[in-house]
Amino acid sequence: MAENAITTRGLVKHFAAKGGDTVRAVDGVDLDVPAGTVYGVLGPNGAGKTTTVRLLATLLSPDAGEATVFGHDIVADPAAVRTRISLTGQYASLDEDLTGNENLVLLCRLAGYAKPAARRRAGDLLDAFRLTDASGKLVKTYSGGMRRRLDIAASLVNTPELLFLDEPTTGLDPRSRNQVWDIVRTIVDGGTTVLLTTQYLEEADQLAGRIAVIDHGRVIAEGTPGELKSSVGAGEIHLRLTDPGQRDEAARVLGAILPGPVQYDDDPLALTALLSSGSTASQGADVLTALATAGVGVGDLSVGQPSLDEVFLQLTDTADTKENR
Repeated sequence: MAENAITTRGLVKHFAAKGGDTVRAVDGVDLDVPAGTVYGVLGPNGAGKTTTVRLLATLLSPDAGEATVFGHDIVADPAAVRTRISLTGQYASLDEDLTGNENLVLLCRLAGYAKPAARRRAGDLLDAFRLTDASGKLVKTYSGGMRRRLDIAASLVNTPELLFLDEPTTGLDPRSRNQVWDIVRTIVDGGTTVLLTTQYLEEADQLAGRIAVIDHGRVIAEGTPGELKSSVGAGEIHLRLTDPGQRDEAARVLGAILPGPVQYDDDPLALTALLSSGSTASQGADVLTALATAGVGVGDLSVGQPSLDEVFLQLTDTADTKENR
């Protein structure tokens, strides 16, 4: 069995809040991150993703629980952890008054490279991240996507065994986001483990072999994207009606025979609902029969696997309901 890059058990971190209250930003997190993979940590703002990363990167100390990085305890042996990791935070940590090349050469020198080796390493990274043409320009003139690529390049001055990418594509346009995704795949192909935090469902689905969904500081679900999708039902049913005026009646019929919430799509004729485990074909037939009995006209019906968006919404809605009881 391959060594875990990260193992945590009961990891806790709390902070003082206004009024003397205590907020548990991380509330008993258990993780097993296989080496050589992309592991996604998915959750809304304030879920505890960044605090978890800061704990694992030894930037914060846990209040309870334990965690190891490649077998090294984050509290007892933080120096050994730091030699194996690199962290790219949510915001670019670059000197905007230096050029791209100057930023990388400076970081190489700080990492112990001699001057000629620092220049070579900076040039290699600029070339790998398609920034050579902009290497002599001040970082303040870079686009958001260029800054993000340079920031990730800076994290790889010394190739880490484990790279933390904390919401690396926040605020980027689709083209720049795809470029960062390609970079992440290349990094993993080179043998580095990546722990990726994100709010983007598509990003987790595209990159991560396994995903932990975190909400209110707790892991509320974990598995491969396929396992998470199947955990909320065998699939989903898409309906397109012949009369938009019958959509409420169709939603009532679906809600009476299917387990999940019924979603009104942007198309005024369309609805989507989750199916239960079991035969999707027989459930589709049952839906058609029930709609026909209710006098609802169906123009089109299809059955498919739920998206990660539906999984995320259902899981976090359930977690919120439990939290508020």
